[in-house]
Amino acid sequence: MDITALTFDERDEFKRKSIAEKVMSLLQADIDISPIVIDGSWGTGKTEFCHKLINLMSDNNTHHLIYIDAFKADHANEPLMTLLAEIIKVLPDVNKQGFMKKALPAVRYGLKTIAKAGVSHLLRQDVVNVADDFDKELQKTADKAIDATIESVLKDHVKADQNLNALQTALAEIAANKPIILFVDELDRCRPNFAVDMLEIIKHTFDVEGVSFVLITNTQQLKAAVNHCYGDAVDAQRYLDKFLKFSFALPEALSQIGSDKDLASVKYFTHLIRQSSILAPTELYQERDTGFKFVKSLITVRALSLREVETFVRHLEIYQTLNSESDALGRQVDYVYRFPCLVAVYFHCFFPSVARSILRKNIDSAQLAGCFGINDMSQLVNETPRSDSVLKVIAMMLVWDCDRASSLFAGPVEQEPSPWVKVFHSYFSQSHWGMPDEGGCVEIVAQALSALNLNNNP
Repeated sequence: MDITALTFDERDEFKRKSIAEKVMSLLQADIDISPIVIDGSWGTGKTEFCHKLINLMSDNNTHHLIYIDAFKADHANEPLMTLLAEIIKVLPDVNKQGFMKKALPAVRYGLKTIAKAGVSHLLRQDVVNVADDFDKELQKTADKAIDATIESVLKDHVKADQNLNALQTALAEIAANKPIILFVDELDRCRPNFAVDMLEIIKHTFDVEGVSFVLITNTQQLKAAVNHCYGDAVDAQRYLDKFLKFSFALPEALSQIGSDKDLASVKYFTHLIRQSSILAPTELYQERDTGFKFVKSLITVRALSLREVETFVRHLEIYQTLNSESDALGRQVDYVYRFPCLVAVYFHCFFPSVARSILRKNIDSAQLAGCFGINDMSQLVNETPRSDSVLKVIAMMLVWDCDRASSLFAGPVEQEPSPWVKVFHSYFSQSHWGMPDEGGCVEIVAQALSALNLNNNP
């Protein structure tokens, strides 16, 4: 699938077209809104949204729309050249030579400053480490070299404003005919120095009428990059406020008329299951299916991102393929087997340390319950069954069978007869299910984990 060609008309399961239309109206309005930030954590679908937004805007052909994957350019360590090179690509041939002629002096200045500053630093570092007997003589040599470097940098600096103005004038001339919007993606994946340099280049070099930036990133990661470069004493948020004009986060939930909000990741899960030739027969996408409700609870408990849902579905495909003869995840499979298998895949993907503990038969109840977002098992004893009851029952079954019960769960696990037995019977009798054997749930999870490790012996 070519993600760069996707449109909202082809796929908009998260109902984000209206958001894109609002972003488009802001970018086209007479508001000083650049840079605008599309914020979101890892795997929330930012890149796909960005490409759909670009394709939506391209229908009007009113702007030069430029997409830049900052992470791919990170190795070059030249954000200014990265941005200018992409701008040159979209220019008509008749404009390219003139623009490059005006841009080159500014680029040269940046490169020479970096190179000379590096030479000066190395010379000074060498001097510091030299023995005292040679210090004075070498100091004279180093000082002369440093003075020459500084003199040259100062001469270049005199021309810097002139070069920068020439570049900005060239950009403004191009943007006057057709405004430029640069979409800079994956900035949060770049090395901290490159990410911060990119922000500062955008601020100081591209502050030009008709040139706008959209940054697709995670602002929490940008804050970490700022602190990495300037130290924890710097208020990263205040630093970013100097550069960023407007930010919004892609919603993780989508509204449905007449119903509660659903996580976008749940909707994405059903889409991926439907599209999978391996998993579609399991009917895990059917909302009336108890398996779907169980997976929905797993996704909701951990608030899985879209990318994490992809990981989960991929591993479900792997597990189903490895157990194709038994159709391990199929709707016809007994819940006592099906649900623990789903839990095993969930553990394998997102709680590998817990998965290893289960295989080693050394499981701590608190650690296990935490995977399901449960911090106090006692509150569930008298709880009325709800839509997520099956998940909690499976969680209780696993905790009940733990090898090590932490103090938090020691009471209900160790009492005889266990109060959990009554809870189990209550849940399963209402669902017309049979009571599973003691210890059977953990054993099934262990077998499934072993299969995922391509080992038939847990």
